[in-house]
Amino acid sequence: MAPKHQTYDVVIIGGAIMGSSTAYWLTRDPDFQGRVLVVERDPTYEYAATSLSHSSIRQQYSNEVNIRVSQFGAEFVQNLPKWMGEEAPLLPIRSFGYMYFAGTPEGEATLRANQAVQAQCGTPTRLMTPEEIAAEYPFYNLDGVTLGSLNTRDEGYFEGITVFDWFRKMARRQGAEYVQDEVVGITRAGARVTGVTLASGAVVACGAVVNASGTRGAKTAAMAGIEIPIEPRKRYAFLIQTEKPLVRDLPLTIDPSGVHVRQDGVNTYLAGAQGAEDLAADPTDFQMDHSLWMDLVWPTLATRIPAFEAVKVVREWVGQYDYNTLDQNAILGAHPEVSNFLFMNGFSGHGLQQSPAMGRGTAELLVHGAYQTLDLSPFSFTRIAEGRPFVEGAII
Repeated sequence: MAPKHQTYDVVIIGGAIMGSSTAYWLTRDPDFQGRVLVVERDPTYEYAATSLSHSSIRQQYSNEVNIRVSQFGAEFVQNLPKWMGEEAPLLPIRSFGYMYFAGTPEGEATLRANQAVQAQCGTPTRLMTPEEIAAEYPFYNLDGVTLGSLNTRDEGYFEGITVFDWFRKMARRQGAEYVQDEVVGITRAGARVTGVTLASGAVVACGAVVNASGTRGAKTAAMAGIEIPIEPRKRYAFLIQTEKPLVRDLPLTIDPSGVHVRQDGVNTYLAGAQGAEDLAADPTDFQMDHSLWMDLVWPTLATRIPAFEAVKVVREWVGQYDYNTLDQNAILGAHPEVSNFLFMNGFSGHGLQQSPAMGRGTAELLVHGAYQTLDLSPFSFTRIAEGRPFVEGAII
């Protein structure tokens, strides 16, 4: 279906959770009376990071802004009727928490520094000795562990696909228009974007463009003559089953190798890892590396949790991060020179949990010209232009 109009106030490139969150917040703002077009190349979202995500949320970050973003995400997810009306479902967060391990003085110092910031933000993260961890979670092998960090409030698993469905449903209900198409060109007149060209041949004029195109974010920016350090990176997922469940829910546990695993069902667990070589991938490459399970993931899991020596892989799949090679944090907000081109890129695996706050902030910029709630300026493009990383000490 072709766009209904030739001109839109805002064109959002990408209709997954970032684009749909922005469309939702934009169309619910009473000060916005314009037209919104969301262009999505694949409305099945089969390979979108939104669909393939592990759908987890955490507050254990080292920067206050990342913590605040996730705190709002947790509040939003658990109070959908407040934001979207009484017909929206109540969604709990299964707060089994995240368990970080340290085994060196440097690792301990990082956990302690992170916990201090989290405490200032009201997040009840606990630092745990190996003895305390063993008493509460006796299934761990704690060899080499000298300190743990755990928060079990508003931290764990949530139904991310349901949140996405409601963002999209409400954005449409509030007037956003979605079309199945692909942006293949962006027109500029000096320092402003003036329109987009679609693969169908349609040319649409616009007042602003939002780049929410996920792993294709750098390609989209390049159409406007802008470079951003975003590339697709493959991430591997394994749903495993044990004969008997562990004695209590498994926190999302991060091994120093980068392998992580969390509770999923009663006796099913979801593990994830990156490849042996973490290189840029083609955005259409979702080929599984079948050696990864035997060579890395299973040995790591069985060492850390001996009960996982005997597990069955129920399902495996590959997703992709829109990976920010500078600092693995989002790029958000307007380009400093092309002021009506806005970024929502480089979430590096944090997108689902950050989508409520990031969509709200982007809508605030579009309508009011400035952030009205959370100050998200640390994510601005300025740091990209300056080559100045926004360092987050708790990247997974």
